[in-house]
Amino acid sequence: MARVRITQVRSTIDRPQTQKNAIKSLGLGKINRSVELEYNDSLKGALTKVQHLVKVEEI
Repeated sequence: MARVRITQVRSTIDRPQTQKNAIKSLGLGKINRSVELEYNDSLKGALTKVQHLVKVEEI
């Protein structure tokens, strides 16, 4: 599987709780924080919920 770098670029203030939970499950929580993860189906689902809050780059 491919590895991706996920960077949070927008705040979770005034967002639904499901989006806040998705950001937390990705290991993010503050703007400009990045994580590198293996791209799989569960990650794809979390990214779909918060695609407007994060930037995804393939490594």
